[in-house]
Amino acid sequence: MYGLARPFLFGMDAERAHGLGLRALEASYRTGLSRLLSARPRPFPTNVFGLAFPNPVGLAAGLDKNGAHVDALFALGFGFVEIGTVTRVPQAGNPMPRMFRLPRYRAVINRLGFNNDGVDALVRNVERAQRRSGPLGINIGKNKTTPNESAESDYLYCLERVYPLADYVTVNISSPNTAGLRELQEEQSLRRLVGALREAQERLAARHGKRVPMLVKIAPDLTEDDVHAAARVLADLQVDGVIATNTTVSRISVQDDPNSRETGGLSGEPLMNKSTAVLRMLRTRMPDSIPLIGVGGILSGADAVKKMAAGASLVQLYTGLVYRGPRLIGECVEAIRRRKEAPSRGNLPSR
Repeated sequence: MYGLARPFLFGMDAERAHGLGLRALEASYRTGLSRLLSARPRPFPTNVFGLAFPNPVGLAAGLDKNGAHVDALFALGFGFVEIGTVTRVPQAGNPMPRMFRLPRYRAVINRLGFNNDGVDALVRNVERAQRRSGPLGINIGKNKTTPNESAESDYLYCLERVYPLADYVTVNISSPNTAGLRELQEEQSLRRLVGALREAQERLAARHGKRVPMLVKIAPDLTEDDVHAAARVLADLQVDGVIATNTTVSRISVQDDPNSRETGGLSGEPLMNKSTAVLRMLRTRMPDSIPLIGVGGILSGADAVKKMAAGASLVQLYTGLVYRGPRLIGECVEAIRRRKEAPSRGNLPSR
């Protein structure tokens, strides 16, 4: 069905298509027609962060910022779903238009700017979700009007609000679409912010009687020295995991596209090598006890396998869904399954 719908969706503004696609997905779920969108992948149980995942392929944050479509998204066959980024209070985001396709490169540029209804609205939506079939991640950020020196209070408020409902929480300090946000990745700022959140995490674990893993999502545009510094800080603070990566501000590989001049974060196929290089650097610099999630540029099962080979324990999709549709989920699950099973087949005696 997605193959039939795609030309229609690509004929309209990208953000309008985004909203229409979510409404259609919700309608198909509520009428029991989700199975027409994609065949659910066979189970491929995976355990990471102390959580049980039906399969290792998840949805990246950004598609469902308000957590309004959790059940419908799980019905597509994702092993886990991450919603958000959500902020302390509602915000409209940046002026429209703010989302642009680059079809030749199977890429998207967005400068949405954390447009969302606020964390309290997200909490109400998640409380209504009923049929979760895998872990739910909630991605938190700060409001645009909150200065960096006060960012800690925004993150702490969001962490406290989502903690009882989340299976894991992601701290987003890497979006390029909130002015100054990426400065929070600088070594001392990172240590101060994540340190405060780690202390809050342990307090909340004691209060709620459960420990919810906390992950940090980083940018692909850090220098090698910056990646190593971030790895050192995050390892010292014993975060539960790292997501590599967010979108890129680089336009080197898409310079001849008219939309390349648009500001914002570039996602999709051109991000694959850049994000995987950061993933690989993190894996070599961080203890094996801290799992990594690989995201950025996955447009095929082979791409998902490359992320796993670079050190990911799980992968996430977003822009790939725009260009390939939900069938990409099962393709990635099966490709990862074949990779996992390959060593055992290789050890069988030859005939």
